Amino acid sequence: MKRRELLKAALALPLLPALARTARALPARLAHAVRLRPGQPGWPALAEWQSLDRAVGGRLLKPASPFAGGAGTAAYAEAARQLKNPFALGDDPALTQTSGWADAWRSRPSAYAVAAESAADVAAAVDFARRHRLRLVVKGGGHSYQGTSSAPDSLLVWPRRMNQVTLHEGFVPAGGEGKVAPLPAVSVGAGAMWIDVYHAVTTVGGRYAQGGGCTTVGVAGLVQSGGFGSFSKGFGTAASNLLEAEVVTADGAVLTINAHQHPELFWGLKGGGGGSLGVVTRLTLRTFELPPFFGAVFGTIQASSDQAYRALVGRAMAFYREALFNPHWGEQMGFAPDNTLSISMVFQGLTEAQAEQTWKPFFDWVRARKEYSFAEPPRTLALPARHFWDADFFRQHAPQLMADDDRPGTPAYHMVWAGDRGQVGWFIHAYQSAWLPAALLAPDRQRALADALFAASRRHDFALHFNKGMAGGEPSAIARTRDTAMNPQVADAFALAICADGSGPAFPGLRDPDLAEARGDAAAVEAAMEALRVVAPHAGSYVSESDYFLRDWQRGFWGANYARLLRAKRRYDPDGLFVVHHGVGSEGWSEDGFTRVG
Repeated sequence: MKRRELLKAALALPLLPALARTARALPARLAHAVRLRPGQPGWPALAEWQSLDRAVGGRLLKPASPFAGGAGTAAYAEAARQLKNPFALGDDPALTQTSGWADAWRSRPSAYAVAAESAADVAAAVDFARRHRLRLVVKGGGHSYQGTSSAPDSLLVWPRRMNQVTLHEGFVPAGGEGKVAPLPAVSVGAGAMWIDVYHAVTTVGGRYAQGGGCTTVGVAGLVQSGGFGSFSKGFGTAASNLLEAEVVTADGAVLTINAHQHPELFWGLKGGGGGSLGVVTRLTLRTFELPPFFGAVFGTIQASSDQAYRALVGRAMAFYREALFNPHWGEQMGFAPDNTLSISMVFQGLTEAQAEQTWKPFFDWVRARKEYSFAEPPRTLALPARHFWDADFFRQHAPQLMADDDRPGTPAYHMVWAGDRGQVGWFIHAYQSAWLPAALLAPDRQRALADALFAASRRHDFALHFNKGMAGGEPSAIARTRDTAMNPQVADAFALAICADGSGPAFPGLRDPDLAEARGDAAAVEAAMEALRVVAPHAGSYVSESDYFLRDWQRGFWGANYARLLRAKRRYDPDGLFVVHHGVGSEGWSEDGFTRVG
């Protein structure tokens, strides 16, 4: 703290008790202009916390990081052993799936947490935070890269135990009786992960619910952010398939919302970002007929020179436009400075033979040219779609592709893709994304696109996530996605370009990150994305996978939809109880969410 600021703070200290006494008499907006921290005048007394504990059935916790006691403690040893188990991290209210971001935030536990088991528990926590002027934070899966599920000195709403999954043969939203046809659907508690949904809906129920690719992502958070999965082009975003939600608003009310009841709040929750409009306690999502097969195509191509690599990039984009720009295909192609093109694509609605035939012209083109070789030979595989998230099936046929939650007493179906374990607890150095418009795939634009991709690959490796742009998808899925709060660019983008870097877990008490290395990586990521933006200068960014330091985030995340979102925010949360980094209305608050600035 600078000397002048220190003097000002010292002079203000005698005034704090008087300010605390008069705060409750101020107008509501002024009374809630500052959130309280432990030890400050007005922070709830022990008796008041005990009253909240009774109101939530004895489920008030004081989270403590297992790393706080040092390397010699049993808690530290057990947490270190489970560092690559995302289920274990998610079961600890003091930890998050991302441990921080360089020069931005680090994962630190809340002062208190309500381990909610019902909407009434959530409402009690919301009421308590509002009355006592506390910083409120919500953590479902805890995967937020932006740190929105972590805030020290806060009260945490932790709905991990609200993980019930219920299937419906014919669901009609409240108020829609006689207006809409019943649809097959699934209702999901706010603490459920996508593996809970996939097990119930697909493995057991034989249907499909559009959710996230990583099985440990929270259902509620993904839906509120928009929600891409591997097969989004075929089935739409998770938000586009939301039929109804139960939500606790800033006044503590428990509302059932849908297209017929509180339609603006309902629309805002469909991609408006988690933690800004209310606390979701239950969601109901439509389900779909399950395709016969899901499958994947893998391979890595090495080019012998920069010139050959540039030609390979151009051919890959032309091939994508010719053969893959449709509802069947999703996931990624990766581009790297070592002149490799990596392929990790998935498909639905095709047989293995059909998928192989689709790719044959491209792989034949590669094999016919001596300047290319396969660092990883291409492989195509397919399996009955019902087994795509079937842990027992993978244990028997491909155990190397998945990792169990190996703790005693955990559900046998809890599995995570082995490739996703690298993100568990990771510390982000940089993360940027940009939607690339489908117009770039036109024959007269492909050269410029390939030039930009090649130029970006000189700076840092990156990937095109084709399933995270809806262009080329099923028309009905695109139409539903347009009826969400997401940036309208998503409907016209053929892919989301993602460039990122990071290192292993850096929870406080475990290790400190190398910030010099992180800043160097961040500069390289910025250079790569600048090269890409040459062909997409106005590209928006996906709120869940984006730059913490994004300047024009309102336009980047929501575009023309932001004004409508802000109106919903002001209606349902006029005093700004729900504040997250770069969330709707957060421009009126300090970076830490404790002080109103607007």
